[in-house]
Order: sequence, then C-alpha cells, then structure tokens
Amino acid sequence: MRMPSQDKLEKYAELALRTGVNLQEQQKLMINSTIEGAEFTRVVAKKAFEMGAEDVHINWSDDELTRMKYEYASQETLSEVPEWQQQKFTYFAEQGAAILSIRSTDPDLLKGIDAGKVAAANKARSEAMSTFRNYTMNDRLQWSIVSIPIPAWAQKIFPGESEETAQDKLWEQIFSIVRVDQKDPIAAWEEHNETLIKARGYLNKKQYSKLVYKAPGTDLEVALPKGHIWKGGPATTEKENIQFNPNMPTEEVFTAPHKYGVDGKVTCTKPLNYGGNVIDGFTLTFKEGKVTDFSAEEGEETLKHLLDTDEGSRRLGELALVPHESPISQSGLIFYNTLYDENASCHLALGKAYPNNMTGGSDMSEEELDQNGINHSLSHVDFMMGSDKLDIDGIMEDGTKEAVMRQGSWAISFE
Repeated sequence: MRMPSQDKLEKYAELALRTGVNLQEQQKLMINSTIEGAEFTRVVAKKAFEMGAEDVHINWSDDELTRMKYEYASQETLSEVPEWQQQKFTYFAEQGAAILSIRSTDPDLLKGIDAGKVAAANKARSEAMSTFRNYTMNDRLQWSIVSIPIPAWAQKIFPGESEETAQDKLWEQIFSIVRVDQKDPIAAWEEHNETLIKARGYLNKKQYSKLVYKAPGTDLEVALPKGHIWKGGPATTEKENIQFNPNMPTEEVFTAPHKYGVDGKVTCTKPLNYGGNVIDGFTLTFKEGKVTDFSAEEGEETLKHLLDTDEGSRRLGELALVPHESPISQSGLIFYNTLYDENASCHLALGKAYPNNMTGGSDMSEEELDQNGINHSLSHVDFMMGSDKLDIDGIMEDGTKEAVMRQGSWAISFE
C-alpha cells in the first residue's frame, strides 16, 4: 500500500493516541484494523508502547476474506457470532482499555451480495456486541476512529487515477482534514475543540423544543426531549473524567431527537455506505417519529433491510449540526465513508440514541429512556441531509422562533 513519509505517519499516530483515545500510562489499548493498514497499525502500536501502554492488542480483518465469507457461507453461518469474540471485547472494556479503530475499507466491498445475508449478519453482530456498545455509547471508556487510504477506497473517490496517485491524493486530504499537516496538530485540535465546546454550550442553554429543517426535498420537524444535552468535539469518560475525541475528524455538535416527535420528509444529500453497499438518492417520510415510507435510487433493498432491523431502526437516534464551511465539505469530495461524509454535512441517524444525550440518561433503564423519548435499537446509522441550501429554525418552548442555520451556515454567534 502506498504510504507517506515516516514523519507524517508518526505525527498521525501520536495524534490518534494523544488527542483521539488519550492513552494513559499503564493502560491497555485495543486496535481494530484491516491487514492493508498493517504498516500504520505497527507505527501506532510502537508509539503506544513508547507512551507507556501496558499492552496493545490488535484485531485484524481482511476485506478479501470478508467478501469471500459472504459469497460462500450460509445466512445461518453469517448470523453466528462466537461467544469468545463477544467476551474478548467485553474483557478489554472491563479492563479499562482504550479502543482505537483504524478504518480502511472498500466502500463497494459487498456490492452484489445478497442484502438479506448482510442484514442478518449486521443484526447478529449488533445483538452480540450490545454489552460492549453500552461502554462506548455511554463514554465508559476512551474510544476513537481514524481512517487511512487503501487503493479501492482512494480510487472510488478519485476515479480514473492510478492506485498510487489516488492514494497520494487521499493521504493529502486526510492529513489536511485531521490537521496532521499543521505544525502542531495537537494544539490545532485543542483550538478546534474549543469552537465545538462553545457551540454545544450555546445550544444547551437554549434548550429548543424542536428544530425545523427546510431544503429541496426536505421539510421536517424534529422535537427535542426535555433535558436533552448537546455534545460535540471532546468527550469525557464517565468515571475517570479523561477527555478524548471519539471521531477524527469531527465537525459536529449533536443531540438526541424525541423518538416520537419526528414528522415530515427528509432527502439525503450524499451517498450512504452501509455494510459494504451504497444507498443513494433516498427519501424518508416520518409520522410521529416513525419512517412510514421510503424510496431510494440506489440500494433500496439494502435500505429496507436497515429499516427492518428492529422497531427502533425506523426512528431517529441522533441529529447533528455541521456548518457547510467544514473542511470536509469545502474539499468538494464525496468520501463514501460515514466518518468523513457525516462531518461534511448536517446529518441524522436511524436507530439507537446515545443515552448520555439526555440528562441522567446513562443511569436510566430502557423503559425510562423510552419514557423520555430516547430511542433504542440494535442499529445506529448516520445519513447526510445537509447542504448549502439547508435552513434550520429552533423553536423555543413558548413558540419563539430563532434562525439556527441559513444556507448551511450558522446563523447564530457563539461568542
């Protein structure tokens, strides 16, 4: 795989460890990576040991073997998740490990595979990993996601380019977007985080009762639960109070919508890469929080399987605000990678809400969360619906209306 200079790789690795998961001395680190990312993963592992990590454990995956299994294995086999795999993740969570995922996957990995197989495998894995997911979605441990180029992904973004040229261009974009190309990336992230902290602070004081979205193909009202909490930028672990950045890059502030309070229609503005398949040109219609109708120009069957994962997968679990000025949006590229595309655009998520987007939510039962309008599901899938044509109004409890975004840009000042 085409790699940049060792200096750049080490700067990226240090950023992922110090600002991403904020690895502590004598803490275990678990890394999820593909074999095509082995060279960078080794750089991260070495850096982690140098920083005093007690242990570094790698979970390897292989795109070619993954596709092979989907082609030849039965749906029943694909729906089996060995107990030892579940126990491995739970073990590291209980040990207080930091979890770093290095994403580098072909967006078309499962193109042409039976959508039913993919849906069954995704559902089974979500069920099996529910205990571990509670650790990440409640910030009970430090976790972060970064990405590196592989040929298939790079050439999807830059079609017509050679493998080497496409990867060089994607490395350049990634380093720019995550600020590795700056003299002091960690200081640059501290400054960026302060901007997001101000934005979420403003919105938390406002406590809008609902948001109204209007754009071509979108006319949507989303109620917000009383006591909702806006988050964005750095997160903090529940007990140890350690700050970390779950997503690198991140440009969003986000909260939980009221699961029973979504009405209207929303149209996507970027393709959604879901489980190795692309869903594009899709529209969802909501009534009292639930998707009652949908259509897609591409991947409609995959979208149907996603919506049918469980009852909660037809409801929203997240709404996120991202200004059109974000560096990812300004790149003019479609990344076919949710980590990047969601940070180019305002987006919504079907499925499970983060419990800590509600005051006291981390300590609530599923029944209590439901009573407060917080959605539960096996899935959590972000899709992009923002653009430079999106207007958003915030509605106060007394009906007062305030412009939040105009033409995709903030209409409010956080100073």
